[in-house]
Amino acid sequence: MICTVRVLYADTDQMGVANHAVALRWFEQARAEWLRQRGRAYTEIEAGGVMMPVYETHVRYLRPARYDDLLELHARIDPPRPARVFFHYEVRRQPDQALLVTGTTRHACVGRDGKVRRVPADLLALLTAHATPLHEPNP
Repeated sequence: MICTVRVLYADTDQMGVANHAVALRWFEQARAEWLRQRGRAYTEIEAGGVMMPVYETHVRYLRPARYDDLLELHARIDPPRPARVFFHYEVRRQPDQALLVTGTTRHACVGRDGKVRRVPADLLALLTAHATPLHEPNP
């Protein structure tokens, strides 16, 4: 588990179900915390002139998250490629561990000029050391 979040009232629709777009924010939070827990904050990566914009996302909604649910955010990465990083996510409800959402984000490594560049050696070593492919769960 990376971190926990609570579904806010502002995240829900009239039925009290979390809006589908909120999953992308949960993925971003899980990704940022995953990096931070391994000693590298996004701000530090960007200060070094490296950006990792999302160029593709996939989200699968299995069960609804509802107002005030406490959720666990899980994140893993595949072994990085020279200029790309792939994150995998699971969102689980506490305390029953029901799997609510799965997904992926794909990131390019670019410089401040927006041009694709290789993942810097130190970041590549960190990502490689902590990479663990996530197999698709059985809902």
